[in-house]
Amino acid sequence: MNAAIAAIMFAGVVAYAVLAGADFGAGFWDLTAGGAERGRRPRHLVDVSLGPVWEANHTWLIYCLVVLWTGFPRAFSAITTTLFMPLGLAALGIVTRGAGFAFRKVTVTTPQQRAYGVAFALSSVVTPYCLGAVAGGIASGRVPSAGNGDSVRSWNNPTSVLGGVLAVLVCAYLAAAYLTAAAPDTSLRAYFRRRALVIAAATGAVTAAGIFVLRSDAPRLFHQLSHRGLPLLIVAALAGVAGVGLLLADTTRALRPTAALAVATVVCGWGVAQYPYLLGTHLSLSAAASPRPSLWVLVAVACAAAVLIVPSLALLLTLAGRARLASPEERPPS
Repeated sequence: MNAAIAAIMFAGVVAYAVLAGADFGAGFWDLTAGGAERGRRPRHLVDVSLGPVWEANHTWLIYCLVVLWTGFPRAFSAITTTLFMPLGLAALGIVTRGAGFAFRKVTVTTPQQRAYGVAFALSSVVTPYCLGAVAGGIASGRVPSAGNGDSVRSWNNPTSVLGGVLAVLVCAYLAAAYLTAAAPDTSLRAYFRRRALVIAAATGAVTAAGIFVLRSDAPRLFHQLSHRGLPLLIVAALAGVAGVGLLLADTTRALRPTAALAVATVVCGWGVAQYPYLLGTHLSLSAAASPRPSLWVLVAVACAAAVLIVPSLALLLTLAGRARLASPEERPPS
């Protein structure tokens, strides 16, 4: 039962990484698009692609938090009392990002649009970095079981920095791949294709360097990733290479699922390497779990959500991917 609840929670982590991660990455490309005239078309594609789905994608974060505090309240308490600084910054970033994205579209003066655009873009970089740093602090065992750990070193350490940087790069790669597939014309597709190739190379380089970081700073995580999690990492590497091959071939068929598979398997590899612990090597699933009746309620709620909510989200993403939800003036040519 404990493992089942952990799997239910981690499914939300994977969904959040694949879906909301692309949203954050779109903000990264918004930030680097250049001036108002130069970046007008890329930013317009970002607005059209994100508009129908960005709020729905963040429901996965709420899902993960609810399952964590209901199914594993001891771990939730330890994480929030130790990593409250990066979690608070991430929450502030999510709110600021949403406000900037919404208000930028309805303002009419250029200075206001720039101010809201900067808020949206900077928050899109700060938030995934903080969430990646939180994952690094948890995985490296810097969150004590009793909570109230070091509020600075718990997320400012080699593993957390690696997690934060990788989170930003992975989000940028996802967004570039998704936007390449969504581009309505050849020039805009080439624009995001070049950026996807560059960020893929940067992600590969940081990942290679991260091997040495984990080996010295988080030896158990490194050992488990190189043994139990190795098959998943191999799949992630193959999917990454396949994604680069599709980009080099300038074809968008299967580009989105290939990019999503690469990211999802990396996140799953972390989960497999972490099992059976929630916090480093000192708080196991069984020690952190709620009483069994609470876990049965979570199972029932998860089953109901799978039946009622997942099809709705799938329909939303399908319609958004086909540009059926954009206004007539925003829709690309058929």
